[in-house]
Amino acid sequence: MESTPDIALRGLVKRYGEVAAVDGIDLDVERGEFFTLLGPSGSGKTTLLSILGCILTPTSGRVVIDGQEVDARRSRRLPEIRKKSIGFVFQQYNLFPALTALENVQYALNIKGLRGREARRQAERALESVGLTDRAQFLPRDLSGGQKQRVAIARALAGGPPILLADEPTANLDSQTGLHVLELFRDLAKQQNRALLIVTHDPKVRGIADRVVQIRDGRLVA
Repeated sequence: MESTPDIALRGLVKRYGEVAAVDGIDLDVERGEFFTLLGPSGSGKTTLLSILGCILTPTSGRVVIDGQEVDARRSRRLPEIRKKSIGFVFQQYNLFPALTALENVQYALNIKGLRGREARRQAERALESVGLTDRAQFLPRDLSGGQKQRVAIARALAGGPPILLADEPTANLDSQTGLHVLELFRDLAKQQNRALLIVTHDPKVRGIADRVVQIRDGRLVA
């Protein structure tokens, strides 16, 4: 039986007045796949990521995330889809400075309704998966940029969402650290069977991702 993509877009359009930030996109991303959207600022990639993350709703077209349709008529369901199905990794890490690495990951689980010993166990396991067991009690100020990004990845993994979305995850990292983070993403997508979509302008991703597609003026370019 043919598998259903974790992310499916059909004829996706997002307009702001007369301007189409996203203009007729069709796209599937399967579980276990590392997919990258490559494009400069203003190309529409961040708008598209926001739609996939259930932060924005499209003007028209069809969006299916983890088997659930996303549209304005079901806007009350969007927070629940975000919470259960999607893990986010941000360019600026977005870690709480007063919380340790472990507590930052636990907090994400608390938001999802998991608390106590089980939240701690899952947070420890997520940090272990990104190689940061020995940094669990460190505050963000005591971590390198690459370590902060790995904490952010662990937080996104917490709770087991099938889809990971990352916005310019290597933008604040040096070249070698950025490469290591991209390789970590690839390994996690394969080992944990998650659909991974990254938007970036970092060309290093070409040698690592399963698919790299360019976006320009809101349209995918072959």
